Amino acid sequence: MKHLYLLFLLLIGIHAASHAQKLTPEEQAVKQVIANLFLGMERGDSALVHAAFTHEITLATIARDKAGNPVLHRESSLDGFLKAVGTPHKEVWYEEIWNLKIQIDGDFAQAWCDYAFYLDKTFSHCGVDAFHLHKGKDGWKIFHLADTRRKTGCEVPKAIDNKHK
Repeated sequence: MKHLYLLFLLLIGIHAASHAQKLTPEEQAVKQVIANLFLGMERGDSALVHAAFTHEITLATIARDKAGNPVLHRESSLDGFLKAVGTPHKEVWYEEIWNLKIQIDGDFAQAWCDYAFYLDKTFSHCGVDAFHLHKGKDGWKIFHLADTRRKTGCEVPKAIDNKHK
């Protein structure tokens, strides 16, 4: 009887895990916007990156300065980011994400994920990305993107880290 109970719990766990992986069409659309942003960064395609965002945006980064103090950097324009992406650079920019969680209420979505950033095969930093998106006539677009950045304390999945060795 004990084995039957354990088998039952295992099957419930497998069912719950497989159910949790399925995305609704709207969640898939939000995920695709985020994927296109990172694909644009990887390709150096500023037009693809720009297409992921609304016209008015907020970018924010939370990091630590050299003395270890928390610092908040904010931008209200994509111009600098788009120029950096579109200017030829020798390293490919890879932003790898995992643990993506998406929540949607009508035409508003938020997504949260862990990430690791690589310049070609070299690890640069990690943190979390937090996206706010709005669904308008052109579909889902990012209007707010905040991230944290650190070089230590990163728990990058082995499969991701191995891709960049």
